[in-house]
Amino acid sequence: MTVSDPRAARNHALVLGAGYGGIASALRLRAKGYRVTLVERCAEIGGRAQVFERDGFRHDAGPTVITAPFLFEELFTLFGERFSDHVNLVPLKPWYRFRFHDGTTFDYGGTLEETLAEIGRIEPRDKEGYLALLDHSKRIYDIGFTRLSATPFHRFSTMLRLVPELLRLRNHETVWQMVCRHLSNPKLRQAFSIQPLLVGGNPFDTTSIYSLIHYLERAHGVHFAMGGTGAITHALAALMDRHGVTTRTSATVERIIVEKGEAKGVLLAGGERLAADIIVSNADPSHLYGKMIRPAESGLSARMKLAGARHSMGLFVLYFGTTRNYPDVAHHTIWLGPRYRELLKDIFDRKLLAEDFSLYLHRPTATDPSFAPAGCDSFYVLCPVPNLQSGINWEREGPRLRDRIVKALGDTMLPGLSSVITAEFFRTPSDFQNDYLSVHGAGFSIAPIFRQSAWFRFHNKGEGIRNLYLSGAGTHPGAGLPGVLCSAKVVDSMIPALDPYATA
Repeated sequence: MTVSDPRAARNHALVLGAGYGGIASALRLRAKGYRVTLVERCAEIGGRAQVFERDGFRHDAGPTVITAPFLFEELFTLFGERFSDHVNLVPLKPWYRFRFHDGTTFDYGGTLEETLAEIGRIEPRDKEGYLALLDHSKRIYDIGFTRLSATPFHRFSTMLRLVPELLRLRNHETVWQMVCRHLSNPKLRQAFSIQPLLVGGNPFDTTSIYSLIHYLERAHGVHFAMGGTGAITHALAALMDRHGVTTRTSATVERIIVEKGEAKGVLLAGGERLAADIIVSNADPSHLYGKMIRPAESGLSARMKLAGARHSMGLFVLYFGTTRNYPDVAHHTIWLGPRYRELLKDIFDRKLLAEDFSLYLHRPTATDPSFAPAGCDSFYVLCPVPNLQSGINWEREGPRLRDRIVKALGDTMLPGLSSVITAEFFRTPSDFQNDYLSVHGAGFSIAPIFRQSAWFRFHNKGEGIRNLYLSGAGTHPGAGLPGVLCSAKVVDSMIPALDPYATA
């Protein structure tokens, strides 16, 4: 398969997938002078950060927590603009409310003094332990985020040079082991080890390098965009439009066109071909190397990673409104069930859908009342579940899980929920697979375990194929908004600049 007109590729960059990693890559390439086309299979850009509206209720479908706003600011600065002129970010307090199974709560966030006071209310002896944990997190952050999050890892020598520092930081430990070294109270251990779940990892397996999230939150805060994450997507879309990025939606890429080991373009569903001299894939790397590239065309390292890939858990997400307000419910609540380690083992290892669960409850109307009609609340509740390797029949189990979640919330945080719930719908791992081409319906691509981190993760530079680059959750540095935005910085660092705003 060849591209007939090589002139069509001149100075042309194709970005495949308009998740935030793809959007950031498109903007960075445009700022370097490339003619950029962003291709997205969904009807709207944003990837998993879609916006759903039902009967006057609005829901951010994907990420809701903004922890590194400077990464968005950088994209606007590339074009002499200011992010703050287009999006109103507000700090949250608390960042998260943890609700334990016995009904007690722990508010995390605000000032350091406020956090220490909350810790002291539960276990005074752990106040010093938290300060030590935060100091350790900062040292990991200084290396893992500040120095390495935008560093390419396609050369093994890059990782070898870091081994002594990583060993000194005890990154061979899991997040759970690191937290337990510093904190003694079981509830606090649970609250401060749960962060890997936000990027698809099991705290009992995830390398402790992801403990840098503690300091990231402390250094930059936890924010919410008024209007929701969708407001950020709209601002980025307008930025691309103002500066000449072409966006094509409802277009699915079936195959990368490779000629003599070099990416030359793509084949769309329906037969259309698009030529380019640079291609950036923001697709799930497992789908890219498994479906969009022939095995003989990719490198051995990519084939080995694909064969041995361990994918993150799946997500069951229930969206709903209520015909009354719940003013005592925080913006973000982590609702914890009776089990922790064993529940995570069911989800990640045994791949069983247990009767119990833990939940993340998002109530944006706590901060922005525009998400619901007057006198109402908007919610989504996210439940970690096994991915599709479990063989779970979601047409059957989805409604059953919905009923268990509604009952559990009605019995605890949202009294009377069953009589006031309205405009509800849910999404399962099957939807993630169908809509986003996420292999096994995984919520966060491959899991953030040590053997799938840094050089061992899918490289940002195409493995075995020239002029192909990768951004997004399955590449270095990993999932979550900071991770995917930094993956675009890695891609940016490897692609030379052209004359500003050059066109073919």
